[in-house]
Amino acid sequence: MKEKVFKTTSIEETHALGKSIGELAEEGFVILLDGDLGAGKTTFTQGIAKGLDIDANVTSPTFTIQKIYKGRLNLYHFDAYRLEGISQDLGFEEYIGDDGVVVIEWSKFISELIPEEYLSISISLLDEDSREFKISAKGKKYEEIIDKL
Repeated sequence: MKEKVFKTTSIEETHALGKSIGELAEEGFVILLDGDLGAGKTTFTQGIAKGLDIDANVTSPTFTIQKIYKGRLNLYHFDAYRLEGISQDLGFEEYIGDDGVVVIEWSKFISELIPEEYLSISISLLDEDSREFKISAKGKKYEEIIDKL
């Protein structure tokens, strides 16, 4: 597993890092986002969306659990925070490895659905404006993303 650490000091830098990943993403990509509440998972996903040429306003799917956005590739944005301890078929597996990019916030709550290869991003809040992103790649195509960042 390959890993790289990035630090951002503003929302704009967080968006730019996400956008870089969105621009490099390919059909079938799975991106896992984890971090404390308020760490910047949705802000980072907004950047990924820009890299996928999505013009829609990307918001947290905490209460809807899933949102779909159309762009160069579809973005399937899941938030599993409210799924802790729930065991029911919500159909997420239909989107994983499909025609777009899947971003899963709070992936630990649906770990049984995570494929063998993915990009995992852990976001740590350093202070009000600064974040640390630990990006880990499991699988060759994801390792190539880290090399290009």
